[in-house]
Amino acid sequence: MDKYTLPLEDGKFYHIYNQGNNGENLYYDDNNYIYFMQKLDWYLSDYLEIYAFCLMPNHFHLLVRVRALDELETHLKETIAAYKPVRSSRPNRFEWHEAYSHFISNQFRLFFMSYSKAINKQTGRKGSLFRETFKRKEINNLQYLQNTVIYIHRNPLHHGFAEDFRDYRWSSYDRMLEDKVTKLKKREVFEWFEDKENYRYTHLADIDDDIE
Repeated sequence: MDKYTLPLEDGKFYHIYNQGNNGENLYYDDNNYIYFMQKLDWYLSDYLEIYAFCLMPNHFHLLVRVRALDELETHLKETIAAYKPVRSSRPNRFEWHEAYSHFISNQFRLFFMSYSKAINKQTGRKGSLFRETFKRKEINNLQYLQNTVIYIHRNPLHHGFAEDFRDYRWSSYDRMLEDKVTKLKKREVFEWFEDKENYRYTHLADIDDDIE
């Protein structure tokens, strides 16, 4: 198993990204970007924490942490326990982790299917909208977390979708700086960069690390 198809394990950080099948667009108007985030929230916000995101016409990037099993509310654990991979009546901890990993991947599958169905109806297209397997890379140190946040936010500039990444509407860069309460893990991100000002400053320099 390569690094792009790793199981999504509880308590770990991942850079998740995918693109349109054959390079097709995923979003055609403002409502599509909004709907994508609504569907992400619906299917995955109970199980994931979102630290950064960027949606571009033909692909997207997310920085997430899979919530640890011990952090989940009882009714969410019951939902996972009812999921097919948990076969024994009294699953051990390994079976719980395995089931949770399968469950999260299936939630992504349902999320993509639901969004694809809406776009296909809107555009009259047929078939898969996304590439079959979404990519994910585990992030296991602070420097890598910082670099991934910067990489995600600067991605519109890298691909020519914006002249200034700070003005790009569909990323979390500016949302981090707003006082409005959201589900974004703002406080934790600013702590990674020491403070809000250093968050701004470090985004202005290119990073050389191989993020993808």
